[in-house]
Amino acid sequence: MSKLRVHVTVSLDGFMCGQDQRLDAPFGDGVDGLMDWQFGAMKDRADGKAGPDVEALDRAEDNLGATIMGRNMFGPVRGPWQDESWTGWWGENPPYHHDVFVHTHHVRPDLPMSGGTTFHFTDEAPEKVLDRAFAAAGGRDVRLGGGASTIRQYLRAGLVDVMELAVAPVLVGGGERLLDRIGEPLDGLRVTGMESSAAATHVRLVRR
Repeated sequence: MSKLRVHVTVSLDGFMCGQDQRLDAPFGDGVDGLMDWQFGAMKDRADGKAGPDVEALDRAEDNLGATIMGRNMFGPVRGPWQDESWTGWWGENPPYHHDVFVHTHHVRPDLPMSGGTTFHFTDEAPEKVLDRAFAAAGGRDVRLGGGASTIRQYLRAGLVDVMELAVAPVLVGGGERLLDRIGEPLDGLRVTGMESSAAATHVRLVRR
């Protein structure tokens, strides 16, 4: 059965990004070192090395058929689109290679890209978007990306089946905290595993 999965990195104080996200600072300010574990894992994997970080990276990429994200993850443009020249952070061939559903209050036409990625812009409710993503995934899983506010919507609705947090040993101090104001829906998740490297602690939670 297809699952909705979250694989994200947070700081020790629970932030996914810092303050003032912008074109030249996609994760905002004060986040030095937050993603070091991932960059190291990518290098280790290319060098044929194993370990908790490489295993977490592999799990995050396994069996995915669609992605959901918020507009803040798609790009730094806020408010109504002045034009449609912004096509994401990833160039002409984004790394998804499947359908990507982007939550936004300002819908624009679908955006097909090279390599099989198509961005769909939607202002529908999370439940409806998830139904569309599961249909597009064709039996594989759907990954829910950032930002933090988008993930919180799905957590509050009890829609997340698996959440893997890479906790980086850094303090950010301000920005977007992932688990703020979730409330009772967090009771529906239980910790099923935890493993650490020198670069991060990987915590796996699943729906009860």
